[in-house]
Amino acid sequence: MARHLEEKDLEKLMLTAEQVQQKVEALGAEISRDYAGKDLLLLSVLKGSVIFMADLMRAITIPAEIDFMAVSSYGSGTKSSGVVRIIKDIEIDLEGKEILIVEDILDSGATLSYLKELLLGRNPSSVKVVTLLDKPSRRKADIRADYVGFEVPDEFLVGYGLDYAEKYRNLPDIGVLKPEIYTA
Repeated sequence: MARHLEEKDLEKLMLTAEQVQQKVEALGAEISRDYAGKDLLLLSVLKGSVIFMADLMRAITIPAEIDFMAVSSYGSGTKSSGVVRIIKDIEIDLEGKEILIVEDILDSGATLSYLKELLLGRNPSSVKVVTLLDKPSRRKADIRADYVGFEVPDEFLVGYGLDYAEKYRNLPDIGVLKPEIYTA
């Protein structure tokens, strides 16, 4: 497989594409069991979770709708500003739906906590969260994911949808970005 030029910017590899795919398959099987016979809506939080969402929805074996929201609390920085903006709202009526928010990484939790409260106000049956990566050491909001792929340390991760200044999302693996890249 051809390697990406951006890989030279990685300090180390955290998770291989193969490890990620195995975990996505396991999460898909678990979600399929838990939501069998229910009106499931997978809600991707753009842009970071789009790759995870695409793989996860193919690993889910029950009928499910999908939709997308774009929210921002980062801008182009490396730390959350704490102010959440809805850039693109959901287009489906949520009343009675079983919503599963699909996130790439659960970090401070501020954005996800805000989003979950917003969605609960729209009368769904439930709102749960699946995240590929969980970084509990950075948590500021009182929120946990219902489904977690990997717990990761407090390092700056890129690849498989995760970015720095809109770059590195297309890397197949997840790696730690060299500090000189984001501190320059």
